[in-house]
Amino acid sequence: MASKRLSSVGEKHLETGDYQSHHRKWSAQDAEADALGGLRTVEVGLAAEEIKDTVELDAAEQKRILRKVDYRLIPLLTFLYLMAFIDRSNIGNAKIAGMSKDLKLVGLQYNIALTAFFPPYCLLEVPSNIILKLLRPSIWITILLFSWGLVMTLMGLVHTYEGLVIARVFLGVAECGFFPAATYLLTIWYKRYEVMQRMAIFYAAASMSGAFSGLLAYGIQFMDGIGGRQGWQWIFTLEGIVPVAFSFILYFILPDSPETAKFLTKHEKEFIVNRLALETGSGHGRVTNSDRIGWRHIKAALSEWKIWAAVVMFWANSIGTYGFTATVPTIVQDLGYTAAKAQLMTIPVYVFAVICVLVVAHFSERVQQRTPFIMLGFSVACVGLLGMLITRRYPDIPGASYFFLFLVAAGLYSPFVSIVCLVGNNLAPSSKRAVGMALLISIGNLGGIAGSNIFLAAQAPRYPTGFGTGLGICLVAIGMAYVLRVAFRKENEKRDKFMEGKTDEEVRAMYTEQELLDLGDKSPFFRYTL
Repeated sequence: MASKRLSSVGEKHLETGDYQSHHRKWSAQDAEADALGGLRTVEVGLAAEEIKDTVELDAAEQKRILRKVDYRLIPLLTFLYLMAFIDRSNIGNAKIAGMSKDLKLVGLQYNIALTAFFPPYCLLEVPSNIILKLLRPSIWITILLFSWGLVMTLMGLVHTYEGLVIARVFLGVAECGFFPAATYLLTIWYKRYEVMQRMAIFYAAASMSGAFSGLLAYGIQFMDGIGGRQGWQWIFTLEGIVPVAFSFILYFILPDSPETAKFLTKHEKEFIVNRLALETGSGHGRVTNSDRIGWRHIKAALSEWKIWAAVVMFWANSIGTYGFTATVPTIVQDLGYTAAKAQLMTIPVYVFAVICVLVVAHFSERVQQRTPFIMLGFSVACVGLLGMLITRRYPDIPGASYFFLFLVAAGLYSPFVSIVCLVGNNLAPSSKRAVGMALLISIGNLGGIAGSNIFLAAQAPRYPTGFGTGLGICLVAIGMAYVLRVAFRKENEKRDKFMEGKTDEEVRAMYTEQELLDLGDKSPFFRYTL
């Protein structure tokens, strides 16, 4: 009977061209396997109306439960990402603290050391999120945290250029899985127009890492000579010990999912899980976050063209931010400041970027839009990058160059969360989302290779290649954001037309419950975020 309904609806959908290629027959074993692991209230077969009954709490009670989750999850992930980003970017602080001189780096060797981080970091992110779905986040993220802290600690022992490159490769291997794991983890706790503000706080750690890294480096470099080691070596060692130490308690405090969270009561777990089950964007139908990952989810994510389109926008961020973060201490130093003061002068730039990230997230959630804020952010970055190209020709006006650094930082950092949330909001079920978000971040972070090689020492202090490349890719990203906005809007309109005149019951009669869940973002009930 299910296959007959499926064939019937496939024929009807030939008119719209929307869903036919996504239908498949499901056995009873498939449905049972996908349903395992969820709370009783979200198992296959329970109608959306019955789920609604379990989430109708008064506003105060809903707020209390969400705040309980916030206090447990957000500060923890923020602190972890702060450590991760400090450890991957502190090489810029170590450079002006004496590393280049002591390791006798010449020509492109510093850029090569930056680049070495990215191939393993990018290529292993999708496999890492697959492991995350097979294991538990508390286990896998703990392993990653210990590993990158150990690599960073040992990086303080390097005394050759070759050793630095090898250490950066292993750092990329160790850090590869944290960011896609953490961003995916947020999507299984919060609704689509709640997650961005939380992710913004989490991502603000990346912006603040520049400030903290500069502040820490300023203090640590005065340890120069202690224990027979240089100040830049102490930067690596001390900033690596912290994640190693924290990894011994992370396993016990990081919640894996709402279904298994020990800090929530059964009633609170059901509220979190069931409200997310109704997150289709149309107010009809439901999705699942308790599906087991399979090859069909990996294939669906790899073949989703909208993810690949979003990668282009991600490149604008990764090319710009990685090049900017690794070079901004040197740029500030070139304005005429000492190495120590240059570390401090970078702090206001990153603080301003953090404020912009949080402001953009607030308004994006309020108006329930993503692409306009992506275009706005990259437009601000374009102004800043163009300003840097012009003012670097006139070294006698360092104040102007310093001002445009603020616009570059704000414009590059603020669209990032919108990009990740745009993709996360528009992928279902959760296994497809886990792979799709990892794919976005994996291929998107390959831009870090370009970003690590566009600010060339031979072009200092103007860096025309660095600022010019950043300007060009930001303009492309603005265009791609518009393309995605139009595509998502057309898909929504097509589904609205298909649903016109039909009741929910009539649509459900065309599918089994499991088929609707597995269709995910291809379901006629699902609507895309713009």
